[in-house]
Amino acid sequence: MSMFCYQCQETARNTGCTARGVCGKDETTANLQDVLVYNLKGIALLAQRKRAAGESIAPEGRLIMRGLFATITNANFDSDRFKVLIAEAVDRKRELASRYAAGGSGGGDASDSPLSEYESWSGSSDEQISAGFAGASVLSEEDEDRRSLTEFAVYGLKGLSAYGDHAVILGYEDEELYGELVDILADTTRGLPMDGLLDLLERTAGACVKAMALLDRANTETYGHPEMTRVDIGTGDRPGILISGHDLKDMAELLEQTVDAGVDVYTHSEMLPANYYPAFKKYSHFVGNYGGSWWKQNREFASFNGPILMTTNCITPVKDEYRDRIFTTGMAGYPGVKHIPDRPADGSKDFSEIIELAKTCPPPQEIETGTITGGFAHDQVMALADKVVDAVKSGAVKRFVVMAGCDGRQKGRSYFTEVAEALPEDTIILTAGCAKYRYNKLDLGDIGGIPRILDAGQCNDSYSLAFIALKLKEVFGLDDINDLPISYDIAWYEQKAVAVLLALLHLGVKGLRLGPTLPAFLSPNVAKVLVEKFEIKPTGEVQSDIEDMMAG
Repeated sequence: MSMFCYQCQETARNTGCTARGVCGKDETTANLQDVLVYNLKGIALLAQRKRAAGESIAPEGRLIMRGLFATITNANFDSDRFKVLIAEAVDRKRELASRYAAGGSGGGDASDSPLSEYESWSGSSDEQISAGFAGASVLSEEDEDRRSLTEFAVYGLKGLSAYGDHAVILGYEDEELYGELVDILADTTRGLPMDGLLDLLERTAGACVKAMALLDRANTETYGHPEMTRVDIGTGDRPGILISGHDLKDMAELLEQTVDAGVDVYTHSEMLPANYYPAFKKYSHFVGNYGGSWWKQNREFASFNGPILMTTNCITPVKDEYRDRIFTTGMAGYPGVKHIPDRPADGSKDFSEIIELAKTCPPPQEIETGTITGGFAHDQVMALADKVVDAVKSGAVKRFVVMAGCDGRQKGRSYFTEVAEALPEDTIILTAGCAKYRYNKLDLGDIGGIPRILDAGQCNDSYSLAFIALKLKEVFGLDDINDLPISYDIAWYEQKAVAVLLALLHLGVKGLRLGPTLPAFLSPNVAKVLVEKFEIKPTGEVQSDIEDMMAG
């Protein structure tokens, strides 16, 4: 095989992509991602010594987060960008190795004692990084159970890093979180026994909760708490710019730079929840959402007619119909696509090229009309707490079903639409992430003024669902989160969903359904452990799953 990757739900035959990723990633990019992760592990080992010397590891934490974020599914397909990231990682590793001896004291020379393979191998030549390095491959660990637990932790860290990087962009950092990130990543190299790897996974889960909480604070303190909002999904008669991905600071800067430009701004896919934040509602040219889930972008980007800005992951192979008007920024990238550079210190990104292009384009082609209602993050739901409690106590609401997570291309994902349609009328769906596009345009009505679909926002807002569950546990005076009338029917696709899964397990949630398939990176023995300890189960037949959920 020329590559191996099984980090996402759509991996080939649910075993692994070995020649080309189902996502569109080629073997060179896949191997470069492995080499980057390998070098980030070396940085983590050396950063531990730096911290032992009493110094901040924030610079290393930021670099590791950016690097891991770049390797999540559908984030970056650009091999040249990965070579730049690898070079940056190698330079940082060499700098750290020159300053810190193996004993952990600062100021030593690397020659004082031998460096580990992870710390010393750089993979810096074009030949090395193009071909990959055998030790960097996922398959370098031959034992499938050890490999399963190690990669489970690494994929959780990738999701954590996506959340953490967004928080850093807004100026929110946590030295303790950097320490946990570094320690966990370093420990993946140490050949831990199975019980040590299980402990490593639990530590990863706790760190994921911390990262999600940090991002929640960064978003809400910067842009306000999301509010219940009705979002227009039609189009206007002016040229438009379509912004997708997850980066709210990019959203804020684009809106500010397009004031009085004569163009409208529309969100797409995971940027939809930007419509819910108070800070963005002052912009009259911010007119609504266009289209649906990430995997439909080929058709929707073509019909939009104007420029598209991809701020983070969820880009798919670019088609000729819109190749000359799509841009990437942040950790997103695609070969041949114009990339907007990072913002300078104390400055903003420059979106002027996108804005000028928009002025020359026809208005978007209308593909649907109507509205979507969302904005039910934890602050808004808690504002409805009295209504919610009364509805539960009166029997008007029998059960909440958390149907959060990711969407994807597989036909089997129609399961989630069918579940939403078939759930009894006394149930409420709690959602976050692009999984909602399977049912958020259905007219399911409300229960006593409470909409039956409560959309908390992006996958980045999944912390709200955990927060709501914990608060409801307090309100009802329960000792165990599993005593709440809440069931979990989760769709997953990429590594942020892995972080969310770990976070839910860390909070003690049991009986969670996961679909449309269980992760390929779970070996049979590791899957058995999760089933026995957390009662995780795969999604099954719609009606039988609903009956089980309603029975608690």
